Amino acid sequence: MSSPHLKAVLFDIGGVVVQSPLVAIREYEIEHGIPNDYINCLISGRGSQGAWQKFERGQMSLFPFYEQFSQELSDVDNGNEWYAQYCEKRNITCPELPQKLAFDGRELFGRMMRTSQKVDKDVYKAILRIRAAERWRVIALTNNYSKIDTTFLGLDGRHLRRYPGVTLESELRFLGWDGGAVPSPIRELFDDFVDSSEVGMRKPERRFYLLACERNHIRPQDAVFLDDLGLNLKTAQELGMETIHVPIGGTMSALRILGDKLGINLTQDLETEAQPPSKL
Repeated sequence: MSSPHLKAVLFDIGGVVVQSPLVAIREYEIEHGIPNDYINCLISGRGSQGAWQKFERGQMSLFPFYEQFSQELSDVDNGNEWYAQYCEKRNITCPELPQKLAFDGRELFGRMMRTSQKVDKDVYKAILRIRAAERWRVIALTNNYSKIDTTFLGLDGRHLRRYPGVTLESELRFLGWDGGAVPSPIRELFDDFVDSSEVGMRKPERRFYLLACERNHIRPQDAVFLDDLGLNLKTAQELGMETIHVPIGGTMSALRILGDKLGINLTQDLETEAQPPSKL
């Protein structure tokens, strides 16, 4: 259904414009015999004060993040409790849960970041079409890690002993961030790039969405927001935004819905969903 009142389109990056890091998480779980979504429960169960959440707000340096992330991912006491609650909420049978875990947070995070460097060509082309129409602001609203400065690594003696010879350049290569956490060709797609690590707030915090609106002189009611996570969409809906869920494998369906709202064809001559995304 057309929404002629819209003035802006807000895109999540990971899971919408680029391949979701959740793909790497699921592959890791399968390889290590960990139940589906167990790692996500470990991350989200920490609330706003977990290592992942602090790093996305730019409140932790990289190697201290690795250290705390490893500890939190290995916390089976809380992890098993949170996962049992997850199963109960979804009315599914809880599988046998791990009794001991020894995660390397750097290994998992590196896999996630390398996976999420793959650009969805269909979304990329659709954004170009929206920009060409010159009728809507195109805004990125992303939980990200782009705040890379002299303090980014946060190395101390313990880290250097564990990872001898590490440098900023070598670690960025390990993460697949040779062109930065968000390469310039992606940033340049947007009229505004609202990055959690640069502004010190993240989804699903309401003030993060409101900041994006204030910076672009719109009301939440003037925007449609695309994200792959329901929790992030819920906050957008509560603020009055229209929302579109982009599940893994659901790009074309989401673009059709967005095209209908904007009144333009965003899927004509695009690749099929079976076509794997390429890396810019």
